[in-house]
Amino acid sequence: MLHLETIRQEFPVVDSITYLNHAACAPISTRVRTAMESLLKDHNENAALNHGTWDTRIRQVRERTAAFISAQPEEIAFVKNTSEGISFVASGFPWQSGDNVVINTLEFPANVFPWLNLKHLGVETRFVEDRDGRILTDDIRAAMDDRTRVVAMSHIQFGNGYRCDIESVGTLCRQRDVFFVVDAIQSLGHIKVDLTETPVDILTGATYKWLMGPEGGGILYCSPAIMERLQLHEIGCNAMAEAGVYDTFEFELAPDARRFECGTPNTVGIYGLGAALELLMDVGSEAIEERLRILSATLIEGLERKGYRILSHRSDTEWSGIVTFVSDRYPAEALHQILRDHKIIEALRFGGIRVSAHFYNTEEEVLRVVDVLPDHG
Repeated sequence: MLHLETIRQEFPVVDSITYLNHAACAPISTRVRTAMESLLKDHNENAALNHGTWDTRIRQVRERTAAFISAQPEEIAFVKNTSEGISFVASGFPWQSGDNVVINTLEFPANVFPWLNLKHLGVETRFVEDRDGRILTDDIRAAMDDRTRVVAMSHIQFGNGYRCDIESVGTLCRQRDVFFVVDAIQSLGHIKVDLTETPVDILTGATYKWLMGPEGGGILYCSPAIMERLQLHEIGCNAMAEAGVYDTFEFELAPDARRFECGTPNTVGIYGLGAALELLMDVGSEAIEERLRILSATLIEGLERKGYRILSHRSDTEWSGIVTFVSDRYPAEALHQILRDHKIIEALRFGGIRVSAHFYNTEEEVLRVVDVLPDHG
């Protein structure tokens, strides 16, 4: 349930700046900080005496992560970041020369460079051109052929906030026996992700944006269909079926997604992620989406009233909490400086200004953007 004033007390950042840059890096809540500090205090005072408690908490957070995206705990691995999650597929898939992977021109580099790195194996990376900031399923289909092995796509595009139709693209991939890799860093904690409704083989995303967890952590969902086909290039004792057994060298990988966790986990980060998910699940995905729709609509109405041009798409199936706008009169860099001078934190993207409020922000905060910007009259 969304009790705005109570929740805002968890974010001291609201007392000093107007923070509207969650698509880049979100502030952590007080409960996330407290959870991480509790582990550090235990480690400081007791060394590893309570390591079993830490392991129990990691298991609980894995279960909570799975529930958050409607997956199973054995399908979830904790990774360092989105790039690592994508790279597990790019480097581990059994490619053959002449194979190809289909991506698009709106992608963040984390979902581009791992595929371009396959050129030395004779794997082609095919770019689907966006159409006015959209990626269309028909264009993905046209780019595929009988040597397409992977389609990779962000659920929400970082620059203009366009929400891709991962349901239709995932269905297309199933029909073609092609693996579907989704970069969900801009949707997790922002737009509901339900893997019982969307055919996805790999989904990955870091924890420090809309999830509002700490940096240095990420989650990886891996479907059983692709797990056994990926050759691992990071191997350690924790990736083994008998993790914690150190006096034998029996090489048997874990039968689940733990195989992607080669060594000591980022326990502090996982504690923080657990607390972040607790907050998001307390509020609820539907309430978060409703709140973000209100905030983004409020911002857009004010910007258009002043003559700014909106680059972000706003239909029911395409909208997100990211609002990117441009001016036909003022340079984006000048507008960016005006906003920063007023302690309003956003980002320069796509030659414009990207604003990304989260559910704890207020209408008054997003309207500060409008109030301080010059008119076009």
